[in-house]
Amino acid sequence: MKEKRNQNEVKGFLKTIETIGNKLPHPAMIFLILSIIVILLSAVLAQVVEPVEYYDARAGEYVTKSVVSLFNADGLRYIFNNATTNFTSFAPLGTVLVAMLGVGVAEWTGLFNTSLRKLLSNVNSKLLTAIVVFAGVMSNIASDAGYVVVIPLGALVFAGAGRHPIAGLAAAFAGVSGGFSANLVLGTTDPLLSGITNEALRGAGIDYQMDPTGNWYFMFVSTFMLVALGTWVTENVIEKNLGPYTGKYVVEQEEITELQNRGLRNAGIAL
Repeated sequence: MKEKRNQNEVKGFLKTIETIGNKLPHPAMIFLILSIIVILLSAVLAQVVEPVEYYDARAGEYVTKSVVSLFNADGLRYIFNNATTNFTSFAPLGTVLVAMLGVGVAEWTGLFNTSLRKLLSNVNSKLLTAIVVFAGVMSNIASDAGYVVVIPLGALVFAGAGRHPIAGLAAAFAGVSGGFSANLVLGTTDPLLSGITNEALRGAGIDYQMDPTGNWYFMFVSTFMLVALGTWVTENVIEKNLGPYTGKYVVEQEEITELQNRGLRNAGIAL
């Protein structure tokens, strides 16, 4: 009886999270709403906040700054006139563009797709959940490709093992989404974050350079923590709530060809 009550509490909690998540607007709309809020706040704060004086270490003198309202003709003109400059002067832009060129080539040649399929094929049943979550975490090397490749593959390999495909889908989704900033190697977000940090350091007059590898130790350890946590939640919460899988779906996975295997081997040698 107590176990059933605990399961109902877990279901209620998960249902609440799902309800709140479903009510959130599209990310593009969230960005638009936040932009409007910033414009309105600038108009209010420009009226109520006094100018602030501080010491600029880079300039070596005291400077005075005040809030500038964007909710007027000059403010709107400033937004549109500086849109291109804001984009091109963004410090991590160059590094991210170069990284995405490499990721794009690797993705469209099938390297990431084949690598993930290879990882998830012939998996030991005891390690199936952990491997699916791990593949999801590692897929962020290819940016958003994990959402397209790993999540449906997670459902397929679970169904092929006689387990509930929804649990496999959830495990893969947890790995891809929850592990987006964790990995055993550097991903496309690392140069982005280090560039933002260096830009902030320069603005504060601090003479320090943050490397893209600065977050690697945290990412490395987080990978194993997320895999362990995702595996436990999938097997002890999600699958128990879904119940036994009674479907008769026959899994038909595309076999990895000899040419693809040779390509993987050559890519590994080149790397």
